[in-house]
Amino acid sequence: MEITVGRKREKQNIRARRTRARIRTHTETPRLSVFRSGKHIYAQIIDDRAGKTLVSAHDIVSTKGKKEIKKPLEAAALVGTVIAKRAAEKNIKKVAFDRGGYKYHGRVKALAEAARKGGLQF
Repeated sequence: MEITVGRKREKQNIRARRTRARIRTHTETPRLSVFRSGKHIYAQIIDDRAGKTLVSAHDIVSTKGKKEIKKPLEAAALVGTVIAKRAAEKNIKKVAFDRGGYKYHGRVKALAEAARKGGLQF
């Protein structure tokens, strides 16, 4: 049985909704949400109670002018470092990690580990 692209995205959305439902009901901390496209990775810290984005980062701006970063894992780690730095500037220390239906593997894992190394707790 072959899964088409539409069905695959639908299953990912179901996983993402399930994860977000657990995060929203069990924590009062902001949520570190990750979006991963084919070429880029984005992260934002969201306050669900107010419905506002507090901090955001992505690899398009973060890696601009840095020619030595060519690999997606390195770019994801840089985004994790940048989001942790920006969160520290806004006195955000603890967040709930929302992987957005993606597996905790590869670029998502690299971003999370770099954010932890940068000082975020989750």
